[in-house]
Amino acid sequence: MTLLVSMTALAMALGSAPAALPAAQPASAATYSEADFDTVRKFDAHVHANWDDPRFLDVARRDKFEMLSINVDYPDFPPLPVQATVADKMQAEDRGEFHYATTFPMDGFGTPGWTERTIAALDKAFANGAIAVKVWKNIGMVATDAEGKRVFLDDPRFDGVMRHLEQRNIPLIAHQGEPKNCWLPLDQMTTENDRAYFAAHPEYYMYLHPEEPSYEALMQHRDRFVARHPKLAFDGAHLASLEWSVDELAAFFDRYPNAVADLAARFSNLQVQSNANPEKVRAFFLKYQDRILYGTDLTDSPPDPAARAQNPPITDDFAKEADRVWRADWRYLATPLSQRVDAIDADAKGLNLPRAVVDKIYWGNAARFFKLKQTAR
Repeated sequence: MTLLVSMTALAMALGSAPAALPAAQPASAATYSEADFDTVRKFDAHVHANWDDPRFLDVARRDKFEMLSINVDYPDFPPLPVQATVADKMQAEDRGEFHYATTFPMDGFGTPGWTERTIAALDKAFANGAIAVKVWKNIGMVATDAEGKRVFLDDPRFDGVMRHLEQRNIPLIAHQGEPKNCWLPLDQMTTENDRAYFAAHPEYYMYLHPEEPSYEALMQHRDRFVARHPKLAFDGAHLASLEWSVDELAAFFDRYPNAVADLAARFSNLQVQSNANPEKVRAFFLKYQDRILYGTDLTDSPPDPAARAQNPPITDDFAKEADRVWRADWRYLATPLSQRVDAIDADAKGLNLPRAVVDKIYWGNAARFFKLKQTAR
């Protein structure tokens, strides 16, 4: 199967950035205002810095963000050694505000020595400062072993690597599957960005490819993996691919108390649900306030008009786009204000979460999960 194009680019392009924002409103003592965005310490737990671009560091410092750049074995990104070199350089330049997660390629999986080679490569990355490991959706949707058989995350041949991460207390970030919309008919999809993308790209539209693993099968493989490694610190990227239902994500959290999830590129899916039942979505955030990490999937890649995945989309002013995304997400989580969201073809009212909850989602949970230094800024 041809490698699936990431949906995060279009999700952000048509996601939560507002077209025109009404005047800011004052916050109560228990909640934040829009203006507080400029002063509150924050952490974006899911970005991709794919070239040495000082604009990304500059806008992050200005907006009071630390960030975790995630290396991914994705053909539309620079090769993994280039991503690692960029991460090392940006980490050295940023005075402790830039962090990165390493990964491993699937080449040679199932052959003698793969586990040992992978562990050695990961340990080298940890020595250079990597604080987490990422596994991507190619496991389950694309990758095969030496015999040509599809590999899923619960394959016991991953056990040696995962035990090593447990022993070193290194978190794993896992992107498994795609948005559930990928397996639904167009008229049943919940967001306009998914509907437009899959209509234009039938080769990546799993509803048209019943021979491929189902959404449910991929989630079952992922869940068996998490159950298999209860001591592993597990971060389900993109709301653990349960973006379509806060009830399903709540059940996942309840089953696996060592798991967290990031919000990256899934705000529009939440906004569909909060527009339908704001009290329910707000209650979810309150109950699971210790399990949710703020993240965007902002992707800063070398300019390439032919690239299929730019997140935000190709722009002459990446810093402005990043700032716009960050502020729109703050408006949704931290204030009661509404904003236009093209991905759901509607306005979305903010959740107005309490300050203490916002502080956990934007900093405290990531600081604990990734063992960040709690220094004052």
